[in-house]
Amino acid sequence: MEETLKILVVDDDEVDRMRVRCALTKAGVQMELSEVGDGNDAFSALSTTAYDCVFLDYRLPDQDGLTLIQQLRSSEIQVPLVVLTGQGDEQIAVQLIEAGATDYLSKSRISPEALAQVLRSAIRIYRAEMQAALANQQLRESHEQLTRKNQELERQKQQIQIQNFKLSEASLLKSHFLATMSHELRTPMNAIIGFSQILLRPKFGQLTHQQADMVERILNNGKNLLMLLNEVLDFSKLEVGRLDLKAEIFDISKVINLAVGEMRSLSDAKNISLLVQIDSQNPLVFNDPVRVKQILINLLSNAIKFTDSGEIWIEVKELPANRVSIIVRDTGIGIAPRDFKRIFEAFRQVDQTITRKYPGTGLGLAIVDSLVRMMGGKIFLESKLGIGSTFKIELPRQITLPTVGADTPTSQLDGDGVFCSANNPHQSSSQTRKAPIGYPKFKL
Repeated sequence: MEETLKILVVDDDEVDRMRVRCALTKAGVQMELSEVGDGNDAFSALSTTAYDCVFLDYRLPDQDGLTLIQQLRSSEIQVPLVVLTGQGDEQIAVQLIEAGATDYLSKSRISPEALAQVLRSAIRIYRAEMQAALANQQLRESHEQLTRKNQELERQKQQIQIQNFKLSEASLLKSHFLATMSHELRTPMNAIIGFSQILLRPKFGQLTHQQADMVERILNNGKNLLMLLNEVLDFSKLEVGRLDLKAEIFDISKVINLAVGEMRSLSDAKNISLLVQIDSQNPLVFNDPVRVKQILINLLSNAIKFTDSGEIWIEVKELPANRVSIIVRDTGIGIAPRDFKRIFEAFRQVDQTITRKYPGTGLGLAIVDSLVRMMGGKIFLESKLGIGSTFKIELPRQITLPTVGADTPTSQLDGDGVFCSANNPHQSSSQTRKAPIGYPKFKL
């Protein structure tokens, strides 16, 4: 069904109005046609009724078409306007289009075909302009919304930066506080441990069984507390970058056996077997022996703590690319896959309740992770609930220290595990290398 158009003809000449009406009728335009004779009536009609198109005579008795168009635009009345001009008014028609008219047609050319074509073109152009205007309005609104959101995001970003700065500052203060407190507490704790050990020596007097038991409890609890303080102090140093590796050449098998020897009393108390297997033809490495031992003790302590029965295996293997691995495997309670990452976070334990079965600071594995990364190594975890866990540490046979002065001799192990000087890394591996001060001349 063809659309019925509401059309307004504005012309003071009745004959001209009739010509327009007849031409539209002959063209078969479905319409509701209204007619007015001057500009004021046209403005009143357009103010109250929405028309699909207006045919406007340029020369009206009370005002010209240009004035009416400007009046309509200032009142934000939008409608397709076709200006009907007389002979020689083409230049004026251009001004009318610039002012807001949609099209123009000379009265001498009025015919059903021409009028219908101009009508369809004017409506099409007007609707396209309206759609473009609507799209532009939506774009402006979207741009304004994006601008407001960007401003809000910028404010949030600034707030986050401020919060991050405050958090970093608080974290740094916390680390300094923990380091200071741990250091200050270690002095009286060492005194407690030392005097407890003195009291247990027979040459300082014989204690009753009950007294000896109480002193041993003081000693054991003091050692446990000192271990916790040392963990906090080490972690605080790691966090602020003040823990340095003191590398030297050492026999890794001896460090492994020392660590196992220190932990054997704890495993014996729970009837847990500690088994050691060292599969390495060249046990010498260039690393920090104290920190390597600390890594192993933390892993063994963790394994013993969470193993109620069974065995714990410690294995050392040689790896390609001049690397070594230390493996600690237990038959403990195991770790759920969802907790694999969490257990390496500082102060994080799987059971965070104050009534948890297994005590501790939650720093052991975090310290292990940090030390392994400092050494340029990697740590791997495999675990199943109720079956046990396996921690595998892979370390380079020789670590790289941060910076060394040009005149300072640097120890290295070449790809064959042979001690050599860093100043001549291409020296033949079959020769005896000059060791730095403090080391004997020998071939590994």
